[in-house]
Amino acid sequence: MLLEIKNLHANVGGKEILKGIDLCIGSGEVHAVMGPNGAGKSTLGAVLTGRPGYEVTEGSVLYNGKDLLAMAPEERAWAGLFLSFQYPIEIPGVTITAFMKAAVNAKRKANGLEEMKAGDFLKLMKEKMAFVQMKPEFAKREVNVGFSGGEKKRNEIFQMALLDPTLSILDETDSGLDVDALKIVADGVNALRSPEKSAIIVTHYHKLLEYVQPDFVHVLKAGRIVKTGGRELIDAIESRGFDQF
Repeated sequence: MLLEIKNLHANVGGKEILKGIDLCIGSGEVHAVMGPNGAGKSTLGAVLTGRPGYEVTEGSVLYNGKDLLAMAPEERAWAGLFLSFQYPIEIPGVTITAFMKAAVNAKRKANGLEEMKAGDFLKLMKEKMAFVQMKPEFAKREVNVGFSGGEKKRNEIFQMALLDPTLSILDETDSGLDVDALKIVADGVNALRSPEKSAIIVTHYHKLLEYVQPDFVHVLKAGRIVKTGGRELIDAIESRGFDQF
């Protein structure tokens, strides 16, 4: 089992948001987590990736058999976790090239590999930028500075493609995207899909899930997973909303 969450409780600002999450994700699986605003969907992603300010009060999380909660955020990233933010932050003064070169080489170093040579890295970066239809000149721009909403999301998928994570967590990456950008996000997720790679897609809506077929769908309400199923859950949510659960 790649990820095993048992009875996970978490607080934010002294308020309990997650109230007993149980979730298992195997290698090669794509799981969709759907739910209304305030259900705890984004909190789940933040807790898994070790974002500061989120306090786990009960439960356990195993990742590849290791205690994920005992790992620092950077150790989780080096081990293959990736979080695509709902609201990607800007990093003034840092170019995309410098940012991604540092991230890729930090992961390689943590896994006992040598740093990539400059030429090899630039070749790989150009390949991944072309894959997500990002213009080459973006490589020289500061991270997300002056980017439109769609450009920020595209940059997130570029980062995901370049880092090649084992478990990708997409936190409402589809929010505010037009159809073309949505397809680029979906293509990125589908391209990384393999027997070794898994993903958690956090979303309110069904649209992204028309392009990315999840193996399992979970409904998260009031800090708990209240329903698990397949494609039929997406159709039920689309027709009758979350109040039915």
